[in-house]
Amino acid sequence: KMSKSIGNVLLVRKLLEQGPGEAIRLVLLTAHYRQPLDWTSEGLAQAKRMLDRLYGALRNLADVRAEATSNAVPGAFMEALLDDLNTPKALAELFAIAKRANTETDPGTKALLKAELIGAGRLLGILEMDPEAWFAGGGAASHIDGEEIERLIEARNAARKAKDFAEADRIRDELAAKGVQIEDGPQGTSWRVAS
Repeated sequence: KMSKSIGNVLLVRKLLEQGPGEAIRLVLLTAHYRQPLDWTSEGLAQAKRMLDRLYGALRNLADVRAEATSNAVPGAFMEALLDDLNTPKALAELFAIAKRANTETDPGTKALLKAELIGAGRLLGILEMDPEAWFAGGGAASHIDGEEIERLIEARNAARKAKDFAEADRIRDELAAKGVQIEDGPQGTSWRVAS
């Protein structure tokens, strides 16, 4: 129980200093509204990692065109919400969609899964950002200059192409020291703020 006299009140503006608003919202959604919620910084960090997984699935579907509409919300997800607003069960369905989207190969099914992921996420007030924007700062105020990071990644890619692996490793280490995690993939190099 929060009480002003005990001094355990959490103000939203103080919470926003600890993490992005979407992560705070996700922490609140992980518990059923009738159950008490123990607020911890570990819970907030876990919610950010959960959002990293969801945004990662969306980033993997970046080349897939899909329109999110109210029809795109999956039935099992809606059933969970209609069952006494069972948000933990709805979140489980959302993660099942993300897992399936990460392994699906059929373009039509991928488009449907992307639409369902976006539609269900937006219904909960999450997944509203572009995945690249999420990984660039996670919706929080960031000390990281995106343009500088892009320049360093271009320099690293040029060094790798020239087979100057010592320079490429030095740039990678410099990025890691700035709190940036880089990921090399078939579509090129992407980056995100390390959790």
